[in-house]
Order: sequence, then structure tokens, then C-alpha cells
Amino acid sequence: MLRRFTPLAILFTFTGFIFAVRSQEFRPNLHRSRREITAARPERIGSIQVPPGFPFKIALFADLHFGENSWTAWGPQQDIKSVGVMSTVLDQEHPDFVIYLGDVITANNIPTKNASLYWEQAISPTRARRIPWASVFGNHDDMPFVWPLEWFSTSGVPPVQCPQNISYPGYKDCSFRGTTRLELMKYEVDHNTLSHSKCGPGVLWPSVSNYVLRISLTSDPDTAVAYMYFLDSGGGSYPEVISNAQVEWFNRTVQEHNPDARVPELMFWHIPSQDYHHAAADLSQHKTCVGSMFAEKVAAQEAEMGIMDLLERRSSVMALFVGHNHGLDWCCPYKKLWLCYARHTGYGGYGSWARGARILEITQHPFALKSWIRMENGTVHSEVILSSS
Repeated sequence: MLRRFTPLAILFTFTGFIFAVRSQEFRPNLHRSRREITAARPERIGSIQVPPGFPFKIALFADLHFGENSWTAWGPQQDIKSVGVMSTVLDQEHPDFVIYLGDVITANNIPTKNASLYWEQAISPTRARRIPWASVFGNHDDMPFVWPLEWFSTSGVPPVQCPQNISYPGYKDCSFRGTTRLELMKYEVDHNTLSHSKCGPGVLWPSVSNYVLRISLTSDPDTAVAYMYFLDSGGGSYPEVISNAQVEWFNRTVQEHNPDARVPELMFWHIPSQDYHHAAADLSQHKTCVGSMFAEKVAAQEAEMGIMDLLERRSSVMALFVGHNHGLDWCCPYKKLWLCYARHTGYGGYGSWARGARILEITQHPFALKSWIRMENGTVHSEVILSSS
């Protein structure tokens, strides 16, 4: 989802946000002295270990759209404002983990040969605070470059200059070829020790961000408190859909790690399923929903290939979280689980709604999941209990 181009033929400059240090050199997170999250990465499943007795807090950043209208004065300013939103949320909430919920960049507005430079900007506030994170792809993250029509008017193509970066010696030209999902994910994982993102099984290509993370205790790392599943909902370089192959992979994976469905499972992807249409249209459910319901219509995936049927049959699936619709931030109970939107975090993309982020908080023994929206101006709203034992 995209804002229309602004007809400014201004020299493209890489945004004023400059990285002064590399990922391993960022300052420690001063907020985390009481409970330091340790990272363990088993070969088959990622793991996040947390101290017993403390809640585990997650911030969801959705639809940041870095790099939008990157050749104009407007575009880089929006990126700087988006960094401000994330910084405010991180400093007020002090989360233990961050999830980038898709449309991290607007690739169809980025003429450089490696859009990872903008991806680096998007993750920089989290990385600077030494907070681990994970990411999934949205429809704009690898969308082919769209040539603005105004470039073919009397004003002509602006004198585009590609960004210089110390990681790319000799990086001087633009290619307009875009950056694939595999390239974006490989760059993030290879250059960031705090990233828990993964390239999923190759058999699921062209979808990429399909993986699972286990939350466990430092005192008992082999016992799961919860599982977080990340799925690539497509769009951009291929249709907006979760494929049957992804459904089969999810079913095999849950049977391997949680066969008796005793451990809670949380789901994350970018484009809402078609069940979001049904939940929004069911007036009888609105009294139990929280958040913005009617600012715009649900923009769902193109087709359903069975993922929702499977989720609805699993008693362990507590909630599903998506982005994509910038004007919606509701949570509604639907059948046996909660369907939730995040909150539009970035200043890129369409819409003038106030920015913020959805926060999740998991407590242990007994398990409970609470959520709320933290706004850029510091206010909190739409608190809801999504599950409890």
C-alpha cells in the first residue's frame, strides 16, 4: 500500500540518518540490567531464553516503509520521523524483543542496487538498544521499482545519486533492479548478531520468512513457554498468499515441536487472511473487539490455501498478528483465536493516522497474553487480555 508520488524533482540523497558505528559496536541497552535476554540458536529451531518470573514484552513495528519517494525531500524526512516513533516506543516500553511485521521498506521507490541500506536504517533503533528482533516480509519489501510518470515529463529524470556506504567500497551507481527477499534476509542475518530472522526452507520458495522461535526459561532452556511462528504472506514479487506448501510445513513443524498442543503458539505475518473480512463484518462480535475497526476496509490476501482452517483446529494457537492496513489496529475474537492488527508505525506509506506500535506481554506460570497500543505521543489505549490459563 503506497502513497502517491510527489512531483518533486529534487536530488536524491541518502537520508540524513547516518550510522556512526557498526552493529557489534552499539552501546549496551541500559534498560536491561535487571533481566538480560540470552540468545541460543539451535540448528533446527531458534530459541529465546528469558529469566523465570519476569514478563516477556514484545513490540510490533508494522509498515515502516523506509525509502519511500527516496529521491525527494519528503521521503528521507519521513524515515527520520519513523526512527523517532520507534525510539519513543522503545524508550517508554523497554521491550525484550521486537518484531518487524512487514513492509519495512518501500522497494518500489528505491532505485539503488541494494535496498538493505534502508533496511539497516529501519532496524537501527532496536539494534542501538541491544534488543533482539525478528522480521517477516510484506508486499512492498521486494516490489519491483516503479518509474514515476513525472520523470517522463518536461522535468525529466532527476540527477539520482546512490548512497555511499563504508560496507560497499566502489558502490557508485544505481541499477533499479530491486533487491530480492533472499538478499534482504541474508544481509540482515549475516550483519546482525541480534537478529533471530531466518531464511525458511528452500522448498517454500518464493516465500522466504518462514520460521519458528521458541521462548524458554534460562533455568530450563529445553522446555518451551511459547512458540512464535512467522510466515511470509507474499506480495511484491509474487501473489499475496500463504501457499499450501507453507501450510504443510507449519503442520509438520507443530507436530514435531508441540504435538499435544499444550504449549501456546502465536502467529505473525503481514497481509491479513480473508477471515479478517469475516471478523470485521460480524457485528455480533464488535462488542468484544478493541481498537480502530472502521477507518478503512480490510485488504486481505488474494486466496486462502488452508492455513486458517489449520489454525482454528489447534487449541494451542492463541492469536494472529498482521499489518498492511494502516488505519486499523483492532483485535477481535474469531472462532477459537484472536485476530489482531498491529499499529501503523512508519511515516512512509498512505494515511495520516497517528503512529504507534502494538505491545504484547507474556507472563509465565500460568501463561497469559496481554496487549495494548503505545502511541507516538506516549498515550496507551486498547488494552486487552488475549488469553489466560
